[in-house]
Amino acid sequence: MLIDLFEWLTKNVGKFPGSGLWQYLTFRAGLAVILSLIISMVLGGKIIALLRRKQIGETVRDLGLAGQSEKAGTPTMGGVIIIVAILVPTLLVAKLSNIYILLMITATLWMGLIGFADDYIKVFKKNKKGLSGWFKILGQVGLGLLIGLAMVFHQDIYVRIPSDAAAELKLADWQRVEHTSVELPADRADYQVLVTNVPFLKNNWLDYSRLLPIGGESLQEVIGRVLFVLIVIFIITAVSNAANLTDGLDGLATGVSGIIAFTLGIFAYVSGNAITANYLNILHVPGAGELLIYAASLTGACLGFLWYNSYPAKVFMGDTGSLTLGGIIAALAIVLRKELLIPVLCGIFLVESLSVILQVGYFKYTKKKYGEGRRLFRMSPLHHHYQKLGMHEAKIVARFWIIGILLAVVTIITLKIR
Repeated sequence: MLIDLFEWLTKNVGKFPGSGLWQYLTFRAGLAVILSLIISMVLGGKIIALLRRKQIGETVRDLGLAGQSEKAGTPTMGGVIIIVAILVPTLLVAKLSNIYILLMITATLWMGLIGFADDYIKVFKKNKKGLSGWFKILGQVGLGLLIGLAMVFHQDIYVRIPSDAAAELKLADWQRVEHTSVELPADRADYQVLVTNVPFLKNNWLDYSRLLPIGGESLQEVIGRVLFVLIVIFIITAVSNAANLTDGLDGLATGVSGIIAFTLGIFAYVSGNAITANYLNILHVPGAGELLIYAASLTGACLGFLWYNSYPAKVFMGDTGSLTLGGIIAALAIVLRKELLIPVLCGIFLVESLSVILQVGYFKYTKKKYGEGRRLFRMSPLHHHYQKLGMHEAKIVARFWIIGILLAVVTIITLKIR
């Protein structure tokens, strides 16, 4: 029914006042932002009231942090607000026959269910450990496998490559995809290949099938596909867990995710536009422009959720929100073929995750060597270290946002820095 709605509006462009706007991607993206903001702000208040009535509150461990006791009893599982605010505008405004939109809707529901199950066990079953770590990892691996296999085998996922670049990459004729309804310029062809752009390099094409030059072309292709799927699984698992670790202060993960979503929206637009992609010397991914709608919905959902999640928070997103945000951000970057920019764009997530890894690793090392564990930070993740130093959490969050914006700008200018 929703697909028919989109097709009906598209076919009837110009038949009634204002209908012509529907053909513009930027208009639909703006509409998606507005809808997601309204939904998250209006629905958010109702869901928070429901959570309070059901006494679905956060159980806070005593870590000796300032203002920590005041957070006890704050409604959690607010990630449901974010998920609904993403999905409803996407279902109403985006073209649902688009494979990239379908993948992102699947990723949102997939990760949302994993996070919801984790929160449900914590809140209703009174089990502070929540869903078993192995089950969460298994769910993240499952999504990575789904995204990776779709990128490898789905016939609607391809890139439009200039003939000179195709010759440089040594792409074979059997890798070409023919679309009888599309007339391509003589110097362009569609290829179903695992190619991505490498930031900061002039000749920035990277073919995963050439990473391990073992055996003939057929064997390299198989190895490249397996390697690509493993990389996708790792990225989705790592970013999802890193976002979960970042969600420790009011508005921190929400604001950072909103900044990342806005940036990925820009990449979706330029990657899906032939003229802009060719001018910027990045991969032209036909159909990827529709992901601007999804990124706009994600941005609006994060901004709307901040209405209630900013300090002092009236609701926490819980794992329902944090695991979902991390998973869909990783999936969005992968389908846009911008996965190599994740360490820069998601730098806040990366540093937060590394702080935990370094803290645990150094503690174990010093305990084994000296008989007494020592710490690199006063507490990890990193935001708690600054809390221990006496910095107010609102200031920590604001400064992390500023760094997030700086990283987003650096990510965007990689389009021009070669």
